[in-house]
Formats: sequence, C-alpha cells, structure tokens
Amino acid sequence: MTSPEAITQSNEASLRPDEYQTRLRKLQKREWWTWGSSLAVILLLTGGVASLSIPAILEEKNTAYGSGVMQAIAGLVFLIILFGGYLTYEKVLINRLRLELAEKQSHSVLWRDLALVDPLTGLYNRRYSERRLKEEISRAERRGYALTLVLFDLNDFKQINDRFGHPVGDLVLKEFADRLGKAVRVADLAARLGGDEFMLLLTECDSSQVPVMLRRLEAIQVEAERETIPVRFSVGWKEYEPGEGAQDMFSAADKALYSDKQAKKARKVAAASPVQVEHLKSANQ
Repeated sequence: MTSPEAITQSNEASLRPDEYQTRLRKLQKREWWTWGSSLAVILLLTGGVASLSIPAILEEKNTAYGSGVMQAIAGLVFLIILFGGYLTYEKVLINRLRLELAEKQSHSVLWRDLALVDPLTGLYNRRYSERRLKEEISRAERRGYALTLVLFDLNDFKQINDRFGHPVGDLVLKEFADRLGKAVRVADLAARLGGDEFMLLLTECDSSQVPVMLRRLEAIQVEAERETIPVRFSVGWKEYEPGEGAQDMFSAADKALYSDKQAKKARKVAAASPVQVEHLKSANQ
C-alpha cells in the first residue's frame, strides 16, 4: 500500500518547474498569513494582560512611568516586539533560501529531462531505457520477477513523411507515444529509441500479457490535411530468462520485430494488385 508521503512526493515530482514555483509561492503566502495572525494574537493577549494591570497602576502613588507594574508591562511588550522582529527576519531568510533551492531543483530537473527525456514525445530516451533495462534485469534475477521487453517500429513511416511532410510525421510519433504511455502501468517504462522505433519494458509481467497490451494500441489514427492517417506498427518481444543480459534481450526482441515486419510486408504485397506491387517495391527501395 502506498503511503501518503509517497503519494505527495510523486505528485510533486510530476509538477512542471513553473507549477512548482507557483505552488511554493502560494504556500509562502499562506505561511505569512498564519504568521501574521499568530503575531496579532500574541499582541492582543499581551494587551489583555496589560489591561488587567490598569487598576494596580491607578492605585499607585507614583506616576505611570514610575510604576513598577507599568515598567514590567512595557518591558514585556518590548521583548515580544523584539522577538517577533527577529523571527520575522529569520523567516524572510528561510523563505529566500527555500526559493533559491527550489529554483536550483527546477534547473536540475530541467537538465535531467534534457538528458533522459525525448523532447518530441515526452517519453524516456534510449540512454535512460538501456540503463533501466539493466537495472530491471538485475532485479528480476535477484527476486525472480518476470520481465518482458517489447520493441515497436512504425510501418510506412517514411512514406508518411514523404507524402505529408515532417510536421505530420512528428504528429504521428507524438500520437503513438501518447497511446503507448497510456497503454501501460505506472511501474512500466515507455521509451522512444529513435526515429520511429519505440520500446516498452513491462516489469513483473510475462509475455502472455503482451497481446492484452497490444489491443490497447489498435485503431490509432491521426487527422491531417483532411485525411485520416492510420498508424500501424510491427512489434516483437522477449521475456527475460535467467542468465540473459540486456543485449541478449534486445537482439531477440529485435529479431522478432524484424520477422513481424517482413511478414506484414509480405501480406501487404500479396493483397496488392500488380501495379501496386511495383509501387510498393519502388517505395521500399
């Protein structure tokens, strides 16, 4: 069961830097309001205590400034004001330091994203996915968990770029990446390896669950230039076996991906007319 602290940390980690700064400023305003209210209450209580001493002051023969009670009350008020000013000064310094740390953290998150996240799709990039695969293999070997690597390659992506242009091609990549990210659990990893190649790392999941996941990726379409562009893909996967390394899993999944891609091309050619066959051959060359 996930603890509330873990949920809070997860929500904070998912915020963009500008959202984090906005929430931090709102929190600081609320803290200042609480601090001001507390200080006002302290002063009111001090005034209440002072008012209770008024009869004693009036009964004394000395002047008000010579009264011992008045001097004690004045000293008390002075100490409260001095202590409140010191705490306010410290609070200003703490808030300033908090903002500086938050800004540095935002910069570090930004640089981390630039290093590990694909800027077009928002998925993790190849560098991070390869490192994560090695970590999950070690975890699967140590604890006996299932682990499945799935590779994707978009079909006819070059033809989409040639016909509609690269902006539409980027739209296709982003739409597929979005659907890919929604098709898996939070614990899984979706990544773009480069070009039109994508990867899924299904943790604690064997290969029998892959067809269920693939059904969530059916009927992906992109609307562009008054046309509906179907986004189709080839896929290959490999379930981890004890003793395998990251490169072994990649090679096996890539070989399965290549076989699926060739089979789909063969079916497409078999279903096409002779004129279309020549067109397909020239397009693939």
